[in-house]
Amino acid sequence: MLKGFKDFLLRGNVVDLAVAVVIGAAFTAVVTAFTTAFLKPLIQLVSGGGQFAGTFVVNGVPFDYASFVNAAITFVLTAAAIYFLVIVPLKIVQERRKRGEEAGPSETTDVELLTEIRDLLREQSQARRPGRGDDGGTAGRIPHQER
Repeated sequence: MLKGFKDFLLRGNVVDLAVAVVIGAAFTAVVTAFTTAFLKPLIQLVSGGGQFAGTFVVNGVPFDYASFVNAAITFVLTAAAIYFLVIVPLKIVQERRKRGEEAGPSETTDVELLTEIRDLLREQSQARRPGRGDDGGTAGRIPHQER
């Protein structure tokens, strides 16, 4: 059970997702600070400035539309940055791996392993042949192997 959990955690997608979440959270804080410090005051200036800039009052209750516009801009900037700084580069790397330009994780296939075993057995049988001891030269041969 723990082995399966470990395999799940160490999969490439989970690690990539964790990195994206951390980068996204950090970048969101930067974008929020930028929009709060610069864009919200600009919205308030455009809407007339003063004490109630960026708000409208209905029955004595203020509605702060500048904060909503600020949050919407924060979302769009964060999404754009994550897309262009994380998603697009990862897509480029995946496309290169598909085309074979960039080596991905290499694992030996069953065919390669069987080929290596065959070659080792062939080397062992050839090493024993020249002497042809008491067994008449059959030592190390694979049954039904042609000479």
